[in-house]
Amino acid sequence: MENAYAKSVAEVLEAFGVDPTKGLSDTQVAENARMYGRNVLPQEGSTPFWKLILKQFDDLLVKILIAAAVVSFLLALINGETGLTAFLEPSVIFLILAANAAVGVITETNAEKALQELRAYQADVATVLRNGCFSILPATELVPGDIVEVGVGCKVPADMRMVEMLSNQLRVDQAILTGESCSVAKELKSTSATNAVYQDKTNILFSGTVVVAGRARAIVVGVGSNTAMGSIRDAMLRTEDEATPLKKKLDEFGTFLAKIIAGICILVWVVNIGHFHDPSHGGYLRGAIHYFKIAVALAVAAIPEGLPAVVTTCLALGTKRMARLNAIVRSLPSVETLGCTTVICSDKTGTLTTNMMSVSKVCVVRSVHRSPITDEYSVTGTTFSPEGLIFDATGMQLEFPAQFPCLLHIAMCSALCNESTLQYNPDKKAYEKIGESTEVALRVLVEKVGLPGFDSMPSALNMLSKHERAAYCNHYWEHQFKKISVLEFSRDRKMMSVLCSRKQQEIMFSKGAPESIIIRCSHILCNDDGSSVPLTTDIRNELEARFQSFAGKDTLRCLALALKRMPTGQQTLSYEDESNLTFIGLVGMLDPPREEVRNAMLSCMAAGIRVIVVTGDNKSTAESLCRQIGAFEHLDDFTGYSYTASEFEQLPPMQRTIALQRMELFTRVEPSHKKMLVEALQNQNEVVAMTGDGVNDAPALKKADIGIAMGSGTAVAKSASDMVLADDNFASIVAAVAEGRAIYNNTKQFIRYMISSNIGEVVCIFVAAVLGMPDTLIPVQLLWVNLVTDGLPATAIGFNKPDCNVMAAKPRKVNEAVVTGWLFFRYLVIGAYVGLATIAGFVWWFVYSDDGPKLPYNELVNFDSCSTRQTPYPCSIFDDRHPSTVSMTVLVVVEMFNALNNLSENQSLLVIPPWSNLWLVGSIILTMLLHVLILYIEPLSILFSVTPLTWAEWRIVLYLSFPVIIIDEILKFFSRNSRGRRLHFRLRRHDILPKNEAHDK
Repeated sequence: MENAYAKSVAEVLEAFGVDPTKGLSDTQVAENARMYGRNVLPQEGSTPFWKLILKQFDDLLVKILIAAAVVSFLLALINGETGLTAFLEPSVIFLILAANAAVGVITETNAEKALQELRAYQADVATVLRNGCFSILPATELVPGDIVEVGVGCKVPADMRMVEMLSNQLRVDQAILTGESCSVAKELKSTSATNAVYQDKTNILFSGTVVVAGRARAIVVGVGSNTAMGSIRDAMLRTEDEATPLKKKLDEFGTFLAKIIAGICILVWVVNIGHFHDPSHGGYLRGAIHYFKIAVALAVAAIPEGLPAVVTTCLALGTKRMARLNAIVRSLPSVETLGCTTVICSDKTGTLTTNMMSVSKVCVVRSVHRSPITDEYSVTGTTFSPEGLIFDATGMQLEFPAQFPCLLHIAMCSALCNESTLQYNPDKKAYEKIGESTEVALRVLVEKVGLPGFDSMPSALNMLSKHERAAYCNHYWEHQFKKISVLEFSRDRKMMSVLCSRKQQEIMFSKGAPESIIIRCSHILCNDDGSSVPLTTDIRNELEARFQSFAGKDTLRCLALALKRMPTGQQTLSYEDESNLTFIGLVGMLDPPREEVRNAMLSCMAAGIRVIVVTGDNKSTAESLCRQIGAFEHLDDFTGYSYTASEFEQLPPMQRTIALQRMELFTRVEPSHKKMLVEALQNQNEVVAMTGDGVNDAPALKKADIGIAMGSGTAVAKSASDMVLADDNFASIVAAVAEGRAIYNNTKQFIRYMISSNIGEVVCIFVAAVLGMPDTLIPVQLLWVNLVTDGLPATAIGFNKPDCNVMAAKPRKVNEAVVTGWLFFRYLVIGAYVGLATIAGFVWWFVYSDDGPKLPYNELVNFDSCSTRQTPYPCSIFDDRHPSTVSMTVLVVVEMFNALNNLSENQSLLVIPPWSNLWLVGSIILTMLLHVLILYIEPLSILFSVTPLTWAEWRIVLYLSFPVIIIDEILKFFSRNSRGRRLHFRLRRHDILPKNEAHDK
């Protein structure tokens, strides 16, 4: 029943055909169970394991690699190769792909946990009226129409419409659903609000929420998927994980690279069609196969096999650094996403605030004989910890607050007219509440006021253990006074009273809404001398003005406290006794902002990141908080910047678009609104980070580019998120953003390094094939270079130090290419040199080396006809392993020098020397040691078809490799001066990574 909140109790009972005194009959239960189903969230069929595995291989570059591995294996068999050599290359490729697939499967398996953990918020049992009798049944057996009784501590088992109040009030904590900081009072009357959100449905008890005060009966109107919790589950199911900006760019790059690879491979094969008949191949078919093998080698050379592993490693290293900042990353790609975040949608309660209600101001009447009539005190401390100071209006600290009559009696009343508990949790090392937040705030105020006499000395209280200190002063007053009778809070009176006895004297203490207490007062307690004087109209007006200031300007939740001397021996209280009270004071409390949030908010503004505060609370309370944390500091008028969910939904489409670009506060929201906000911002090309802690936040956390859950939040929110804040602190998000930006900058550097290296390999094989030379490098050698000699330095580049002004720049655009036109030109030049230097080493050995055959160049490029003509050299010379060893070593060494070029995009090595990144220096040394290992250790040298080099050969390797540094220094120089910038301007539209916008237009 979707609109039960808008119908009267009688209409709802009639709709389900149920008698509220008897409940459903067995026949009705069976019929409703058949019609509406069971009260459980359906078990989702998880993706089969084999499908998860296959999904990891659904990538164009991966498919090309698989094809290359299969073709390589078939060609080896055709050529008669057996044993290790036939299986080596395909085995290495499949091992790489298997490792990448394993990481993907683990990540996707974690994503399904959120839906499973949602079931933890369903109640286990319920007290149900059936056939005229109450019984305790499993909550899963509830059906719409059941009459259920709930009380303090009960978890609501289904969505239910209130039908009968069994106490003066019923209050429910529904923060996990709506994010409201305070519990909500429920009532019986129907709601007439149009487009009612959860907060407006004050007669509905929502599944999974908890009753914190009172007792009532309600009729079940929704079970299983038809509950508010069920709608959250459905929203999570409909939400697909968004690919991160870097992932999108790498995918685009992969598609772009695949097309280039396919084109070059076909070109090489077609160009050499005329050579298929060469006698050296032993037939046309074998010639075609030979050049097909070269095309496969070219594909292996072009694909940066180590790139996924290096990206994963760099992001994993970033997560360790972020963990030290209290940001625990659950999804590796989200580390990079933080760097380009443009909007942070932040939950208010618990993230920007402490989620611990505390008294911040106290107002008392000082004296009627001098002006000003009232005194105002401010109270420090923003948590449930009983530590804080009290200051007067001049800013002077009160050494012994309990010496002031009004403060002393406020402490008495707060301790006695209170049903909450404050305790210390040694496991969490924090003070915790049981009961209403406002009552616990009064408990904490009692501890801050202290006790009269010696006991108030700070040294005496500080000697106590944390467990004893939690409620020491409260316990003192509870032992001094004996509670005799209690008048519970009711909605009509808006107050609570308690009758206490001490030393044969009866006193009634009352607390409640200021308008309810002040109107019942006839006297006031003076703070100067403790005297009680009549409450005049002027004093009443002054107190009303203070109350309006507290509630309006400061948006504090206000309570007034009063007392009354009762006749000796009185044992009961009646509503008539709540008159002729003596006013003690007014307290104002709030859920205070975290101290460090203001600076974090200013850092976001400097970094070009917009913060939108999203909360279920009312508009005025949220606007006051935004003023305090600096979010609205630059605004005089909030119009156009602050919206409730209903106001936003009523805007025309054009105005809604404009509102999204300016919005800084979004109030009275429910789960669907949060997800809608994220989607709307993403449609405007914003990169959105969403924070949250409740079950209600899970769909939006999953939909956002990066979902950030609170460490103290629900398991559902954590499972749906990409990152968890261990300290629940907004400031930690800002620190994580800075780290994300630094990680992205380093990621760009090693991607460029690997691209330029692979360009060199492609140039080497392509030029050699076009010129008609023998194979300079075989596929297994290319794999070694791509995985080991490229992979280690690329990973070390991830340790480059971040720029000192990383948070001064605006967020990068989502469509910004990882490698722009000018940079691609630079690395094309570098790649071309790498390829040509590799070929030069090959040619040098054949033509100029003292240890080589010293062939004429013409003989080298016509090697395939050697067997058909007379030559002064044996044809077996072209099978010598020396030339390919020299080529491979040149390729390795030139890439080590190229790694040093990537310490910075534009700064010279003279400015940022190699030792600024010792990890890179170490990786270069390790890479060279590994290369020397395969050259000089016999089994490995045979495996990779290499041979030891002489000193003369090493010397030529260095001569051919070092110029790459000089070339890049020249290119960096052009990048730094105006000519380089002009060239950048001319080339910037031709990006290596294609942009979607171009296609959209």
